[in-house]
Amino acid sequence: MADEAASGDFVQSLARGLSVIRAFDAEHPELTLSDVARRADITRAAARRFLLTLESLGYVASDARAFRLTPRVLELGFSYLSSLSLTEIVQPHLEALSREVDESVSAAVLGGADIVYIARVPTRRIMSVRITIGTRFPAFATSMGRVLLAGMTDAAADAVVATSDLRAFTERTVTDPTELRREFALVRNQGWSLIDGELEPGLRSIAAPLHGRDGTVVAGLNVSTSATRDTVEHLLDAYLPPLLRTATAIDAELRLT
Repeated sequence: MADEAASGDFVQSLARGLSVIRAFDAEHPELTLSDVARRADITRAAARRFLLTLESLGYVASDARAFRLTPRVLELGFSYLSSLSLTEIVQPHLEALSREVDESVSAAVLGGADIVYIARVPTRRIMSVRITIGTRFPAFATSMGRVLLAGMTDAAADAVVATSDLRAFTERTVTDPTELRREFALVRNQGWSLIDGELEPGLRSIAAPLHGRDGTVVAGLNVSTSATRDTVEHLLDAYLPPLLRTATAIDAELRLT
């Protein structure tokens, strides 16, 4: 961002305003002025100006103590989602897959170094963090992220990893870049990815890539479950075949768009 800020085309005030919006998330739905300033890494005076501007535009509401986003913020992402035929194509397939395996299923795309959820059918809560459309997780530590990264060239995947915060979410998290590259190669060869407790203890998920008309990987599709309910062997025996069939069916539709 420093290089961009040095150019005459970078609008710093817009970047700061967006950082104020991103300060809110599922774990921080309400924030004080000081909270916003700290999480957005701006001064209290700047945070106050941005929050009052967003409030006047209807994107933020406040009471005497805290600020919160309003549903109007959804407009910012809806234009993008509504332009994606991918979301419309994927959703009915997710619903059918979820009914078949009786587990939560999702689809996500890559956004920087994160995956971004674009469709989801939850059956039960399996993570401490509530997952909704737009939820982001580090790509390197997720099954959908790994199929997306495996679909890139080594150089492109290395560049994403280089910008990632390679912290260990659990004792199982793979954080070594060399080992991650080996993981991506494995996923590329076998056509699917399995994550076992790397993002959160007890969370297991399996993912397959979705391909656009030109054959490039455009999204990931996954089934998530709990280690207390399903063994790794059960994931591979019971969930992988329908997951791959669903991915193939979605690919066939995407080729027609």
